[in-house]
Amino acid sequence: MLKANIDLRKYKMQIGLTLIFALVILLFIITSPEVFLRPSIYLAYLTTIPFIGIMGLGLTFVLASGEIDLSFASVMAFAGYVCAVMVDLTGSVTVGIIGGLLSGAVIGALNGLFIRKIGIPSIVVTLGMMFLIRGAVNLLSGGLGRSFTFLIGTPWHSILVGKIGGRFPAHALWFLGLAVVLWFILFRHRFGNHVLFSGDNEGAAQMMGINVDWVKIKVFILMGVLAAFAGIIDSFRLLKWWPTMGEGFLLTTFASVFVGGTSMFGGEATILGTFIGAYLIGSLEAGIVAAGLSGFWTRFIYGFLILVAVTIHTVLRKGRGV
Repeated sequence: MLKANIDLRKYKMQIGLTLIFALVILLFIITSPEVFLRPSIYLAYLTTIPFIGIMGLGLTFVLASGEIDLSFASVMAFAGYVCAVMVDLTGSVTVGIIGGLLSGAVIGALNGLFIRKIGIPSIVVTLGMMFLIRGAVNLLSGGLGRSFTFLIGTPWHSILVGKIGGRFPAHALWFLGLAVVLWFILFRHRFGNHVLFSGDNEGAAQMMGINVDWVKIKVFILMGVLAAFAGIIDSFRLLKWWPTMGEGFLLTTFASVFVGGTSMFGGEATILGTFIGAYLIGSLEAGIVAAGLSGFWTRFIYGFLILVAVTIHTVLRKGRGV
């Protein structure tokens, strides 16, 4: 019984978030039954939310390590462009995907090196990288989009963004699978322990023999790869790449992670919370509009939820004497 009580307390924030999500959906059903009693709206969520969620998983690791990343939305666009160029040059979709993922890894590694080896704060490095990469994308592409119609009928299109059973989007399963794998890495693998120790107390982590620099560089590489993957599958889904890809995802991704229960102070994180938070944040805009409210309410509510989540984390940490 004691074991069950401990586990319940451990996951109380996730349980509370699940109840909030259920209440939000219930409210939407009451206010707009003609929309939220149809399965099509939930299939639409499964189509659009995984991109936010996949980057949110990477951001969870970054915040858990005590750092921050503002560049991932630009990485998303850059990787989509690299993928398109590589396919044009080689004629191979596989090479294009690998090239796009490697571009994200390289940018993540550069972020980590600037932060850990030179000593520039992560918020400054990633802010600069955000503008640098977005500018590079526009310069390289000339501000023009690229078509991905060559993917129609190819195995990679079906594997990454196809419709399972003719309705269920495959990339929703990728999001779920990545969430499960990264949960095990963060909470059942030595690397995850090192990430949490480094974020909680860097000095103590170094005294324990943890190579904090290398741990955090790997975290930024992971963030870059996940952002690149989100950009690639979004391009595959739309069959089109645009230089503006990812511009609307920065706020929603942060909102998903903070609302999900990951602390901005480092050392604490929740993959389950990020997973639920992505669907909660992703469902708000459609629910607000369907309820007859102006879409301007969306950002107001995002901001409100972020402030509430961060306030709760701050109060809880003070209560524990952290």
